[in-house]
Parts: sequence; structure tokens; C-alpha cells
Amino acid sequence: MGTNVVEVTDETFEQVVLEGSKTRPVVVDLWAAWCGPCRVIGPILEKIAEERAGAFLLAKVNVDTEQVGPSLLQAVRSQGIPTVVAFRDGRPVSMFIGAYPEEQVNAFIDQLLPTEADLEAAEAEQEAEAGDLEAAERGFREALAKDPDSREAALGLARVLLARGELDPARELVAKHLPDPEAERLQAAIEVATWASEPADGTLAAAKRLAAEGRWREAFEGMLSALGEDRDAARRAMVTAFTALGDDHELVPEYRRRLTAALF
Repeated sequence: MGTNVVEVTDETFEQVVLEGSKTRPVVVDLWAAWCGPCRVIGPILEKIAEERAGAFLLAKVNVDTEQVGPSLLQAVRSQGIPTVVAFRDGRPVSMFIGAYPEEQVNAFIDQLLPTEADLEAAEAEQEAEAGDLEAAERGFREALAKDPDSREAALGLARVLLARGELDPARELVAKHLPDPEAERLQAAIEVATWASEPADGTLAAAKRLAAEGRWREAFEGMLSALGEDRDAARRAMVTAFTALGDDHELVPEYRRRLTAALF
């Protein structure tokens, strides 16, 4: 097999498929040696994988020898093979069952690959990460002009606008893509940013102001203290802050535990 087609085992599935799909689409071919239609679709998938020259990875899983095969079939509610499941960003996004002709398989692959708007949005994201927000904004807007439904362009532009304090247009961009997890995180970050303009009257209001300034530990301590004054409002503020920061932030697990202990 070539570099664009690999056999996947129980031990390699997580790294190759789940982690690998975060950098390019991974198409999983669930097959077995006794399956006639598998012998039809398999070579078609392999041919397309080589023709696309690395645009996606074809991962072949023998359902008779690897337990992850039947588990994946159950997860996607398929009762037969061949089943072909496409992964992006660590999760299954589309699938088909059976031996489709090459033209239809190519159409299936086309839907997985980035569009011109996606590529422009990715380039704009690199510019944003480099600190060139003006160039990033131009790139995101050009991508949206080509594809108004582009999630990457909309959320990327929303991040740029949020950084500049343009909260209302950022909120409009984000709203279209809820309940996408990144859109929810940005929506929470926008709400936190609005706390900067609220009157700092009382313990909770002062804590929210600290959060808007990025003084997170002080903010969380203040929100915990405010539970005795306004339990629901303080809890909602902490949950919003957790969402804005994301579970990977070092303070979130600590204060999530402390909030749970305080409430229950």
C-alpha cells in the first residue's frame, strides 16, 4: 500500500483516524475478505486515494480481525459491509454503505475536501496567528464572499472583530453557526467582553469586570463568593467563563470542581 492508503488496527485507529483527521480527511473502509462488494469498492477507493495524492487518507479496517471495525459499524448504525465512513476533526461526518461506482465515490470525496473558500480562510487564519489582523480580516471577508456559509471564515472573522471590540458584528457571525462548539466558545467570549461595560456594583459585577480584563483567578474567586448573594447569576457567569476559556485552560477544571462542591 502507498502512503495514501494504510491498514488500520485496534492499536493504531485512534492515532491514524481520530488524530489524523484533524489535519486532513480520513476515509475508513470497513471490509472483510469474504465480502464480494468489498472487493469492488476497495480498489475504487484505493485508486481515488492515489489520484488525489494525499488530499485524504484511506484507512482500511478488517472487521473480522479488528474489534474497532464492528464497534464503528455499531456507532454509525450500519449493519453491513462495505461501509465507508469519512472522518474530519476527530469525528465521523458522512458515510455510505455498499459498492458505489467510481463517479459517485469521487463525488463523496469532493464533499470532504476543502473548497477554495476554505483554503482562503485557512490562509487568513495563519495571518491572524501571525498578528496581521488587517490581512486576516481581508482574507476572511474574501472567503465569505465566495461561500457565505463557510464556518471557518465566519468564525475566523468573528475572532478578529472580537479582538477589536466590535462585538455586535462578531455576534451576528457566530449566531449562524451555533451550536458548533467553537461558535459557542466565541459566543461566550463575546458575552464576557460585554461585562467590561457593566456597572461594577456588587461582588458578582466586580468579578465579571475582572473576567473581562482577563484576570481570571480573581474573577473566579469573586464569582464563588457571589454564590451566596445571587446563586443562579453567579453560576451562569462561571459557566459562561468556563465556555469562553475552554476545558483546556488550566483554571477551568479547578474552578469547575469548586463550583460543583459549592452548589451541591
